[in-house]
Amino acid sequence: MASREDEEINIAEAALLIAAEEYPRLDVELYIEKLDSFGEAAAERAIGARTPLDLIAAVNATLFEELGFHGNRESYYDPRNSYLNEVIDRRTGIPITLTVVYIEVANRVGLAIKGVGLPGHFIAKHETDDGEIFVDPFNDGRILGTVECSELLSETTGGAVELELEHLTAVDNKQILTRMLTNLVGIHGATDKRRALAAIDRILLLNPSSPRHLRDRGLLLAQLGEARSALEELERYLDLSPHAADADVIREQITALRKNRAKLN
Repeated sequence: MASREDEEINIAEAALLIAAEEYPRLDVELYIEKLDSFGEAAAERAIGARTPLDLIAAVNATLFEELGFHGNRESYYDPRNSYLNEVIDRRTGIPITLTVVYIEVANRVGLAIKGVGLPGHFIAKHETDDGEIFVDPFNDGRILGTVECSELLSETTGGAVELELEHLTAVDNKQILTRMLTNLVGIHGATDKRRALAAIDRILLLNPSSPRHLRDRGLLLAQLGEARSALEELERYLDLSPHAADADVIREQITALRKNRAKLN
């Protein structure tokens, strides 16, 4: 899936394949069928719809009123919020996984929806000849304008980031998958480094030469005691980003790893 051109990636299938790493018996086709059934229910509500806002209303009514999807505020960092099968079964998730569900259901009623990766939050948007309509699936499909997007960004970042037009640019499928996996790295990083490493490995399938993720993989390998592999990744990171802000810190890490290996030898 990762080797395909971006437009050829089925985002729901790819997200379910990420989940299948955690749930080896996961039936991907079964969950695609569940999304199909959600789409059919939304299509029934959309009969007679004349405008994009009518279609959005039909999708919102189906997902948030009929099916009960909602943002998981009580256990935001529960890893199940990042696995699409769990989101579909439990009807709850974080902004990005709920947006993936929203994209899939909207597509099934003929409404083209794209993801928007705001700092600290993830929303959906529909582009029209007259402008853009933003939707927040984490907050029951609330319709947002630019002002509301700015307020949302201020809220989620504690006022540290001001809205720029680039923040509202649609992201592609690989960027969505990368962000989903990055969330898993953050969730598992402190408590389960093997799972965090597995998520970074998947990110590197999507972004083979990403300096940041090569660095993070090297640092995780070092913490897991795999010095040789860690050195390879950290040296590659410096080859790609010799003037990175943390280059000196990484060089010190490399020196320490080499000294430790020498002692063991």
